[in-house]
Amino acid sequence: MAAGPPLTIQQHILEEQRRLTPHASGDFSWLLSGITLAAKIIADQVRRAGLADILGEAGGRNVQGEAVQKLDVLANKVLLHCLGRRGNVAVMASEEDDEPIVVARDRQYGTYVVVFDPLDGSSNIDVNVSVGTIFSILRREIDPTGQRDPMIDVLQCGRLQRAAGYVVYGSSTMIVYTTGHGVHGFTLDPSIGAFILSHENIKMPPHGTIYSVNEANADSFAEPYRRFLAELRAGQLGRTYSSRYIGSLVADFHRTLLKGGVFLYPPTRQYPQGKLRLLYEANPIAFLAEQAGGAATDGRQPILDIKPESLHQRTPLLVGSREEMDRLMTLLRG
Repeated sequence: MAAGPPLTIQQHILEEQRRLTPHASGDFSWLLSGITLAAKIIADQVRRAGLADILGEAGGRNVQGEAVQKLDVLANKVLLHCLGRRGNVAVMASEEDDEPIVVARDRQYGTYVVVFDPLDGSSNIDVNVSVGTIFSILRREIDPTGQRDPMIDVLQCGRLQRAAGYVVYGSSTMIVYTTGHGVHGFTLDPSIGAFILSHENIKMPPHGTIYSVNEANADSFAEPYRRFLAELRAGQLGRTYSSRYIGSLVADFHRTLLKGGVFLYPPTRQYPQGKLRLLYEANPIAFLAEQAGGAATDGRQPILDIKPESLHQRTPLLVGSREEMDRLMTLLRG
């Protein structure tokens, strides 16, 4: 039987909307289309990075204390522009900005908050390593006065995310997202300029053969983490493991999502509270992992149960297949 026509991400979003919420207004689909538009623009700039003057540092440091890359600035501007013009986004929060950005014209009646890391792993762009965009969408109560502190809208528990996903800019450009009803992946077809469904209903394997961690920091990990890594290397979980670490969260997690295994960014002596950002990185990744059948924790509780206390709050992130995560949590509980 001949294959049917390709399904674009816009068609998929609308079909899912009709299936799950047939009386919805379409505002949420319109918002997601703003993210796909931004992804296409950023993907084009990433492809041309070696030819245009957009490699290297832009000068200065962001609120995280990290050197700002030129592509960070560009990607941030693109997302703010594409999302700020949707007409239903009231507040945006970016890893690159000190405070939430209020969309003035939609402050009172905008129903959504979008939190994002515009270009995760951007320090790798100079050496042509995959980078990505991570996003999280939250719903807010309408505020007729327009006076509510936007931080209230942003600092929501990860369980309240309405959608989350990432874009990976690699050998192909791919967007992976969830609205709480499974995880789906779409690959950009440059010939028609559309994201086409390529990975439907992604399920993380129950176990894998790859672990991903910066082992250069292993001496500063707590003993349970060191023991876990030793067990993986010794094959004590019943299989032989390989170590793969890219240093770009989107790329490392994308592999873990599709192939199984585990990604670890535990506390270290230098970062006792963890290094990854809860709102911009850990929450959306955890939402995707759980929806795909995996698990994500900070070592004490599920990532999605953490109540955020600050905009740029950091956290450890341990995420992966159920079998590896169950064994790790057993060791952490002692």
